[in-house]
Amino acid sequence: MAAADQSAFFSMGDHTLQVPMQLFAENRRRLADRLREKAPHSIVVLQGGSDAHHYCSDVDYKFQQEGYFNWMFGVQEPDFYGALDVDSGKSILFIPRLPEEYIIFMGRIKSTAEFKKYYAVDEVYYVDEIKDVIKKKAPDMLLTLFGLNTDSGRTCQEAVFSGISEFNVNNKILHSEIAECRVVKTPLEIEVMRYVNKISSDAHKMVMQKLKIGMYEYQGEAIFLDYCYFVGGSRAEGYTCICASGENGAILHYGHAGAPNDKKIQSGDLCLFDMGAKYAGYTADITVTFPISKKFTDDQKAVYNAVLNARNAVIAALKPGVSWVDMHRLSFEVILTDLKKYGVLVGDVDEMIKDGIGAILMPHGLGHLLGCDVHDVGGYLEGHPARPTEAGFNRLRTARSMLAGMVVTVEPGCYFNDVVLEKTLKDAKLSKYFNVDVLNRVKTCGNVRIEDDVLITSDGCEVLTDVPRTVEEIEEFLAKDLQLDLHSLVKGSV
Repeated sequence: MAAADQSAFFSMGDHTLQVPMQLFAENRRRLADRLREKAPHSIVVLQGGSDAHHYCSDVDYKFQQEGYFNWMFGVQEPDFYGALDVDSGKSILFIPRLPEEYIIFMGRIKSTAEFKKYYAVDEVYYVDEIKDVIKKKAPDMLLTLFGLNTDSGRTCQEAVFSGISEFNVNNKILHSEIAECRVVKTPLEIEVMRYVNKISSDAHKMVMQKLKIGMYEYQGEAIFLDYCYFVGGSRAEGYTCICASGENGAILHYGHAGAPNDKKIQSGDLCLFDMGAKYAGYTADITVTFPISKKFTDDQKAVYNAVLNARNAVIAALKPGVSWVDMHRLSFEVILTDLKKYGVLVGDVDEMIKDGIGAILMPHGLGHLLGCDVHDVGGYLEGHPARPTEAGFNRLRTARSMLAGMVVTVEPGCYFNDVVLEKTLKDAKLSKYFNVDVLNRVKTCGNVRIEDDVLITSDGCEVLTDVPRTVEEIEEFLAKDLQLDLHSLVKGSV
């Protein structure tokens, strides 16, 4: 395989991380190595993302590259195709042939030679040359990407181009192999994820410092996005920001168009902010929960510490070979035990888990794989454990055992959703576990999620996220008046 140009890299300025194109060359090498025995004399063909318009208008959405294509090539522009010769490991990009008027509206048209140098690939041609270029290479088979994303329930976009019917096309082999490659990160990928975690962590801390009683949730979102872009060079976020205060913290994916982070933050509210920057196609996913009044009440402290203790127990136990299902169960055990000690719950904790009480208070999985997608691929590939059917475990995004090099989120939570609780308390089988008087008091204190991005190492794990976590750390941090200034931070951010 030809070595990638070491001088080729992605960067958003001197103060941001330089991401070498060697990262994507290494990803291609790993994929070719996996495919060489199963599909010799074949060529992988991927189709990159395309621009999308706002309905029937001529206004584009801000483009983000499709995850698999980003993982293989790191290409930032739309309408590219890419190919990988499995035998030789050589890479090819196919770029759109742009009309002359592009120069007027969009800017200078780059040459094939410029793209070859920038993306450090072996060959570059135009999209309308795909059939002829590949035909000359005489592959036995084209490998296209087709498979189910078990988080979204949607299938990958399979590459199509004029003349593809003239080839022997196989769309069965590639998906599981490339998805498995994405599960374990290389050292270069981990470096990017450390960077995007630093930027996201620092942006969360900026929000914690700047947000005040009487401000709106979306103003916290604006502070976060401003920091990530201005300081970190992150033009995109990994997902829609969740900026929930008070009762909104019980809405797991708050922040969407129907609930757009628009509540005024009141004295006494807990703020549950779940946000992550994206850089070079890799994303962070971090949640902090903090009191807008700068001090936790006793009830807030009890719920927060139950979730924190679960987070700490999982992180202490994570290492290669550990089952994610067992980690999820551990988080239930810790949270329910602590709430029982505080008087919210009564009864046997194992019975509570069996009857689904854990899922009532934490109706999501412990976390997920993380990488080019916030819910990264590979959770339920063939040959790995299937999705559990047990109540409280059937929403897990993976049931795999941990591998060194995986990056996962650890995000236990405790939520008091009035609609869910009202239904629960009407069920005699479930209501027996609740001390209603204590529950009615505690449920008004707010909702808690603590989410860290964690790298599985050879003998344990490394927390990539760096934000205040204990009650004492959070209260001490909120009491400081740091007078943070973006312009000074740019100079000292990396």
